[in-house]
Amino acid sequence: MFVPNGRYQNFEVYNQLIGDADLLNAGDFGDSISAAHWRRNANIMTRYTDPGHHTISLYINGGTGIKRHIGPDPLSGGGPGRCCLMPAFLTSDWAVHGEVELFHIYIPHAAWERAVVEAFDIEPNAVELPEKTFFLDPLIEQTIRHAMLPLDWNAPADRMAMSNAGQMLMGHMLQSYSSKRDLEFRVRGGLSPRIKHRIFDFIEANLDQALSLEQISAEAGLSPWHFARMFRQSVGEAPHKYVLRRRIEAAKSMLRHPGQTVADIAAATGFSSQAHLTTRFSGFTGLTPAKFRMVSGG
Repeated sequence: MFVPNGRYQNFEVYNQLIGDADLLNAGDFGDSISAAHWRRNANIMTRYTDPGHHTISLYINGGTGIKRHIGPDPLSGGGPGRCCLMPAFLTSDWAVHGEVELFHIYIPHAAWERAVVEAFDIEPNAVELPEKTFFLDPLIEQTIRHAMLPLDWNAPADRMAMSNAGQMLMGHMLQSYSSKRDLEFRVRGGLSPRIKHRIFDFIEANLDQALSLEQISAEAGLSPWHFARMFRQSVGEAPHKYVLRRRIEAAKSMLRHPGQTVADIAAATGFSSQAHLTTRFSGFTGLTPAKFRMVSGG
């Protein structure tokens, strides 16, 4: 059973669900992104009152019996693959009937405002995020199903990928759904060589830690959203992919020398277990750590 313990417990949508839904998983991924995975089977009315955060919701399974109460005619159309955007400070009422499996991403309003300033160089209150209910968005669905749900949310090696995916979805909301989506994102240069080397040194010194975009971007003096874009421009890959590659390279180096078990190497490179290292290592190299050690003479 998942035991709640995190900042996500401060979010209105989370707090309304925790009483009558099963929490399968939850986590905070830096200061900008939190997530929760729910399963619910109920016949109940739910009200989210003036939430201080934006919510991206994806119906993983079920949800056909859910209706959004707005105006005289309740809005239906939920089901697997359907998404909802619930903006901050908008109270909403929902009639829940039957089973549903939900994935939520919670974005604090302050994090959204920082992203607006960097995306469009305008005052945050000039950009509105409209409510959208029961719509299809392949990018949201594929990112959640394939880049977030399969990860070990407690593993240092995977928390960076969760943070990056959440930041990408926040940018997608800005570009595709905000009231200023007709504007172009601001184009800026990449990281300076000095900052880039500082970032590389910081990552190498903390490969065993639960790195997030917030931590790394703080070393560059940038917000996570802007840093991720500049890092990709400078390095040619997303920050979480670079960090995973460096963890794998460090593991390969350790495997070439006897004296450390695979479990010890997993802990030293930020993986939650030997099995977690084996999964990521095999996906990256095509070999298990044990097989790599054998062929490399370690």
